[in-house]
Amino acid sequence: MSLADRVKAAKAEDETTPTQRLEMRQDLRRRLHYKVVEGLGPTLYDQQMSDAELKLRVMEMLEWALDQEESVPLARVDRLQLLQEIADDVLGYGPIDPFLSDADITEIMVNGPHSVWVEKAGRLSLTDVRFVDSTHLERIIEKIVGQVGRRIDESTPMVDARLPDGSRVNAVIHPLAIGGPFLTIRKFAVDPFTSEDLVSNDTFSEQVAGFVRRCVQGRLNVIVSGSTGSGKTTLLNVLSSYIPDSDRIVTIEDAAELRLNQRHVLSLESRPSNLEGKGEVTIRDLMRNSLRMRPDRIVVGEARGGEALDMLQAMNTGHDGSLTTIHSNAPRDTLARIETMVLMSGMDLPIRAIREQVASAVDLIVHLRRLRDGTRRVTHVTEVVGMEGEIITTQDLFLFDFGMGVDENGMYLGRLKATGIRPSFSDSLANYGVQLPADLFAPEPFARRA
Repeated sequence: MSLADRVKAAKAEDETTPTQRLEMRQDLRRRLHYKVVEGLGPTLYDQQMSDAELKLRVMEMLEWALDQEESVPLARVDRLQLLQEIADDVLGYGPIDPFLSDADITEIMVNGPHSVWVEKAGRLSLTDVRFVDSTHLERIIEKIVGQVGRRIDESTPMVDARLPDGSRVNAVIHPLAIGGPFLTIRKFAVDPFTSEDLVSNDTFSEQVAGFVRRCVQGRLNVIVSGSTGSGKTTLLNVLSSYIPDSDRIVTIEDAAELRLNQRHVLSLESRPSNLEGKGEVTIRDLMRNSLRMRPDRIVVGEARGGEALDMLQAMNTGHDGSLTTIHSNAPRDTLARIETMVLMSGMDLPIRAIREQVASAVDLIVHLRRLRDGTRRVTHVTEVVGMEGEIITTQDLFLFDFGMGVDENGMYLGRLKATGIRPSFSDSLANYGVQLPADLFAPEPFARRA
């Protein structure tokens, strides 16, 4: 571009409004983005090329493409910023990259290319971040799922995957996603939460943390239940950390999320079918195979189908100390869901036989809720006692006191309190050398609801 042309373009820019300049900038960014993607093509996905070499190729292509543009004059600082933004779009995860590196953001929800929401401190907020278009968003989704050997296309328009750091990913594209594609990322902390972190966050009390640690060490079968986003996987990871280092642990998940630090851990991950509809490996297949791997403990990321029957059988045949999570609204609902999932296995079992299996296998239910103030709290620690007639009997050992109300900011003042009931599995724990302090279950008065 000649000096005269630059002067002319600068004058034209002076006559435009800020909104028009922003639109011109976005249009330029969109054109450059397309030129780089089309120019490099398959090179962007070349596994043999190092990250540094790929970044150099992208920057060279961007410099060339920007030199061809004459419609939008840019200062040097603006030029470098624009180049870096587009390079991040092409090489990373696009405009959501800053959110992935922000430790305070726990969830990213992309409701189409022009609507990106984030969760921060338990609250949802709409951001001003935008993808170029649906094709740009689809390319980012394909990159994410491709990293873990999954695929997404019209024949498989929805997929569960994970990021390299273990963050959970769900994506849905056309034709299922109207106005999409849709992308949901539930982030994992860079440093996994510890029991101390959950105590400081008021997820549970130090008293309850000590109790559930003794239950895991004493090889009780524990189920973590709760609704979506209540923190089940985080708590399961903490409970798993209580397993002795000498035990052989097999973890089974749809997408590997658990991060155990013990020395003897074998992680299994399910696999979807291929293009021909073959090769699928389900959680239930992995559950059956794990029994042949001589596990001391089996940890299932989430039971949601027929694998619940295999899990119960494992718990009842010598694999004590197993852990899993289940979606439910309350401890009693957890038991009902297990019954339903066992029936989903296709086995024609009478309800009483299923309930006897559940009562015999499950020792403890730790239930979480995501409260309306955005916090995640353990609200019930419930023992499964046994059968009385046709009914599974339970007793609450610790309950969250909702009667304590909320403060001026709408935050719950309540906490977990002991009900005064001592669990019937105390003798079972004693057999493993685990003693429960006498004052652990000292009853505390509950506040009356206003």
